[in-house]
Amino acid sequence: MSQTLNVHVRVNDADTGKPTPVRIRIGGPNGEYFAPLGRPAEFPVGRGEDVGGHVYVNQKRYGYIHGGCEVPLPTGVPLSVEITKGPAYIPILETVTLGEGQLTLRFAIRRWTTGPWNDLYSADTRCHFLTPHSARLEAAAEGLDLVHLLATVHDYPSEDGHRYRIVPNLTAFSGQDEAIPGVVVNTLNVHPTLGRLALLHCHRPVYPLTFGHMDETDDWSLSDWCEQCHRKRGLVVWCDAYRPQAGLPGGEALVNAILGKIDAIEIDAQDRAAPFLPMWYRLLNAGMRVPVVGGSGKDSNRIALGGARTLSPATRDTSPYREWVEHVRAGRTVATNGPFVRLTVSGETFATRVMQDAPGPLRITAEAASIVPLERLEVIANGEVIAATSPTDGEVRTARLEVEHTLPDGGWVAARCWGPARSELYPHAPAFAHTSPTFVVVSGRPTPRMTAAVASLNRDVEAVRHWIDTEGRFTIPKRKEHLLSLCDAATGKLAGRP
Repeated sequence: MSQTLNVHVRVNDADTGKPTPVRIRIGGPNGEYFAPLGRPAEFPVGRGEDVGGHVYVNQKRYGYIHGGCEVPLPTGVPLSVEITKGPAYIPILETVTLGEGQLTLRFAIRRWTTGPWNDLYSADTRCHFLTPHSARLEAAAEGLDLVHLLATVHDYPSEDGHRYRIVPNLTAFSGQDEAIPGVVVNTLNVHPTLGRLALLHCHRPVYPLTFGHMDETDDWSLSDWCEQCHRKRGLVVWCDAYRPQAGLPGGEALVNAILGKIDAIEIDAQDRAAPFLPMWYRLLNAGMRVPVVGGSGKDSNRIALGGARTLSPATRDTSPYREWVEHVRAGRTVATNGPFVRLTVSGETFATRVMQDAPGPLRITAEAASIVPLERLEVIANGEVIAATSPTDGEVRTARLEVEHTLPDGGWVAARCWGPARSELYPHAPAFAHTSPTFVVVSGRPTPRMTAAVASLNRDVEAVRHWIDTEGRFTIPKRKEHLLSLCDAATGKLAGRP
C-alpha cells in the first residue's frame, strides 16, 4: 500500500559534487505535480502574478530549487523526474519508484560544454516583476551569469475597486552595479506607439518612465531617454521591435536606431506574429550597425528566465557587468534560446569589423552545438544564405561550416542556426541562435546601402512623421518640432547625408 513520505531531494553538479540550483519537476503516474515544500502545486500564470520561484512550460509546472528540497512523495508508484540547468547541461529525465521508508533521492547533472563553448558569458537582457532574489535563483538554475530585472510601469487592479499604477522593483534600482550578485535592476521605458527601450547600466532612473498613454501627453521623446542613458556610458536596447502592441512599425525607436542612438536590438521569448529577422536585416542592409541581444522578456510564470539569452566572450576583469556592457556595445554577441553558435571571420572570433585594402575572399568559419534538435547551420552575407549544412545526430548535435566569400563593396556577414520545432527546454519558440554581424569595409568605403532596404525604412520614418502631425498630443510646440527634426535627420542619413 502506498504511503506519502517527505523525501529529501538533492541535485549535485557532476563536476564539483556540490548542490547546484536547477529547475525540477517530479510528476506522478497520472500527471500530477509534486511541488517542493514551500512551493505551491498550483500558481497563477498571468502577467505580473506571483512571478518567480516556479514556471509553467510544456503545459507542466516546475519549481526552482537551490540544489536541495523536501518533497512529499508517494511510495510504490512510478515517478517521472525532470531536472534541467539551462542549455549547457544535459537534462535528467528518469523514472523512479520509491521503496518503503526511502527518504532520499540523489541526482548529478552534467555539463556538456567544453573548450570554446565553455568560455562564454550568458545574460538575460530583460525580465520583470520577480524579486531580485528570485531572479538570482532562477538565473542560476537556468545557467545564466547575469540577469537584468527591469522596473516598468504596471497597472494593478486592487480589490478595493481601483486600478493603481505601480512600478515594481524601482526601489531596488541598482543602475551601474549589481543589486545582488548576478542581478542588475534598471528600467524599461515605454511609449505605447513610439517604442520601448531598456535602459541598461544607467546611472539613475530616467523619468518619465512612460509618456503618451491615455492620461499623458507626447511632450517627450525616446531620443531624450537615449541621450540621458548614454550620458554616463549606459546601454540602450530596443525591445518589442516591430510588434503590433508596440505601436507603429518601428516608431521613434527605429528613427533612433538609424541615428545611431540604439546600442542593440532585442529578440525575446514571447510569441511573435511577424518575423523578426527580415526587419533587423533591413537595418543592416541600409548600413546601420545594430547588434542583436537575447532577453526572455519574462513577465509571468509562463516564460522561463533565459528562454532567450545573450552569449558574449567570458569576462576577464573584476567588473563583469561593465565588461558585458562593452561587449554588447561593440557587437560581440549571440542571441539564442538554447543552441550555441560561433562565427570566425579572417581568424577572429566575435569580430565586429574586418578591413580590406581591396576586395578579396573572406575566410569564414561557423560552428554550432546544441542539446536541442537543430536542422540547419547557415552563413549569411548581406541578408542572403551563402552556405548551409545539417548537424550531426547525438546527445549533443554539432555542425561546422568553412567557406570563402567575397563582398566586392563590403557589407556584413553573420551565422545562424535553427531547429524544426520548439524544444523541451525553452518551448516559447523554435530553436534558434544568431550572431551579431561582422561588418566588412573594403578600401575604406562606407558600408553599402541597399536600395530596397533604404526605401522600406524611409516608409517607416514617414509613418512616424505622419503620426506626429496627425495623432500626437503635444502641449509644447518645441517638443513636436524636435520629433519632426529627428525624422528629418533619419531621412537624411538614409540618403547618405552627414
